[in-house]
Amino acid sequence: MSSRPVIQLRGVSKSFGAVAALTDVDLEVSAGEVLALVGDNGAGKSTLVKTLAGVHAPDSGSIEFLGEEVSIPGPNAALNLGIATVFQDLALCDNLDVVSNLFLGSEIRGSRLNEVEMEVRSWELLRQLSAKIPSVRIPIASLSGGQRQTVAIARSLLRDPKLIILDEPTAALGVEQTAEVLNLVERLRENGLAVIMISHNMSDVRAVADRVSVLRLGRNNGTFTVADVSQEDIVAAITGATDNAASRRVAAVSTKAASATTPPAGTSSTTDEQE
Repeated sequence: MSSRPVIQLRGVSKSFGAVAALTDVDLEVSAGEVLALVGDNGAGKSTLVKTLAGVHAPDSGSIEFLGEEVSIPGPNAALNLGIATVFQDLALCDNLDVVSNLFLGSEIRGSRLNEVEMEVRSWELLRQLSAKIPSVRIPIASLSGGQRQTVAIARSLLRDPKLIILDEPTAALGVEQTAEVLNLVERLRENGLAVIMISHNMSDVRAVADRVSVLRLGRNNGTFTVADVSQEDIVAAITGATDNAASRRVAAVSTKAASATTPPAGTSSTTDEQE
């Protein structure tokens, strides 16, 4: 895992009229790392994703990409930076085949469409993900949910991004298809990409994520290393319960600081000794 974050957010806020969707949110993710972004409905996950994807401009705060402060005024700006987003609806055309979906809007052309080169490139992208697609010339409508997710993720790799954002990639999938998609996430990490995965499924989060960042009511409510935190602590942070790893850590630091300033029992002050 790289020590320098691929993307780093500091104090990002976004409001829609009187509604504060995000307030002073901090977030960072490094190359070769999967960061799970979790939170209840209305926690601000979608707003944060759309801010990174260039759909919404933040009202305040800073965004650094590969160590340089950047602005993301639109989706094309995000793509040009190296940020690719796979939204939950996937935005695939059921009547078109895999190749046509992968290159839709980015076709390789000479005097006419270069179908051969696009097909070769399609197989290269799918092989990067160890994808189980029988043919790149079958319609998307013939694929399973997991295979469709594979095509959507492969399409996001076309412009060699540094960061991929996956919005609920396993939603509405069966057990076998979910395992297939989680394998794709691991392939992305192995290929050195930074990954932000939005999910409500704690089993999926614990299966592939390195860290978990919790949003609650538009604010940070804890960032945890998956190996060091229980599922109950993550759920407690999501729901706002006071007894979680973050609150216990703060309490422990406060107790230690208080004990350091309190003299041991049975000792006398300097004034008492003089008297």
